[in-house]
Amino acid sequence: MSDIAISIKGLYKIFGKHPEKAVQYVKDGMSKADLLEKHNHVLGLKNINIDIPAHKISVIMGLSGSGKSTLIRHINRLIEPTKGSINAYGEDVLLMSKDELREFRRHKASMVFQKFGLHVHKTVAENVAYGLVIQGTSLDQAKSDSHKWLERVGLDGFEDYYPAQLSGGMQQRVGLARALATDADILLMDEAFSALDPLIKADMQDILLGLQKELNKTIVFITHDLDEALRIGDSIAILRDGEVIQQGDPQAIILKPEDDYIVDFIQDINRGRIIRIKSIMNKGNSVDGPSFHQNDVLEDVLPGVVASSNHIANVTNDNGDIIGSIELKEIANAIAKPAVENNTNTNYK
Repeated sequence: MSDIAISIKGLYKIFGKHPEKAVQYVKDGMSKADLLEKHNHVLGLKNINIDIPAHKISVIMGLSGSGKSTLIRHINRLIEPTKGSINAYGEDVLLMSKDELREFRRHKASMVFQKFGLHVHKTVAENVAYGLVIQGTSLDQAKSDSHKWLERVGLDGFEDYYPAQLSGGMQQRVGLARALATDADILLMDEAFSALDPLIKADMQDILLGLQKELNKTIVFITHDLDEALRIGDSIAILRDGEVIQQGDPQAIILKPEDDYIVDFIQDINRGRIIRIKSIMNKGNSVDGPSFHQNDVLEDVLPGVVASSNHIANVTNDNGDIIGSIELKEIANAIAKPAVENNTNTNYK
């Protein structure tokens, strides 16, 4: 199986009476603001090209109006594109018939929404069982199967409660359990934790990361919260005005921002708690100093490097082998706020 689960190529979405004609305006360089002012069309997405790796958490983030929720709704065709292609595990989603698309949504791509989307007249167990019933499982069997997923998200014993009897965090756990119960390989999460209080949000992130270690789903996670993106994302794509500004490994985005917009996004994060030493180490032989694991963050390594006689430390892999070294000056440089790596677009405000 390919390492790429979902491949999005040349995707445009324009809202208005003549979107196909408006695409050419955008291709010719017209801005989102001018498209609205001159032609009364809204640019949703502009030439999106993203490869989403299989069995990883891919985060798509941006401010309100950036197009991130519009993008995720194209993957299961809740929104139809104006132009482009979307391929999921070898299937062209845009060529699917109504029946094929229905089966794709039932069996291959589950979705978790920000507003929970629970059926208020159904019990917790019935809500979780809903997707299984749609797949053709009997209600009794589906409710029985739902119990294990409720237990996995920490809601064992709440099967007979109704959504109104649960807190917001508990309701979102029900939504997550419902999405997982269908055993779909693709999990689409549209700002799933954004409405939750910070402590509850962190708890839900822990639950998701714990389940992902075991289940290895292909997760597309939408958020406007950079801290959340950095915590859970294996890869990140940042959108502005419907266009991808930068995408890649979270560490690379922090260390090498390509645009002033990205610099503004990352300027207030605690870099010492985010950057891992493997991202800035020097590959090579062992040095005279302490050793730290490659995934340790700068904040944890700094005291040991400062205390060492020559302000240097070894970097080790999972097997304990030394794979490089890191110096105090490199840690200091990495903690400092970055400049733009490739300043090609600074007039974003």
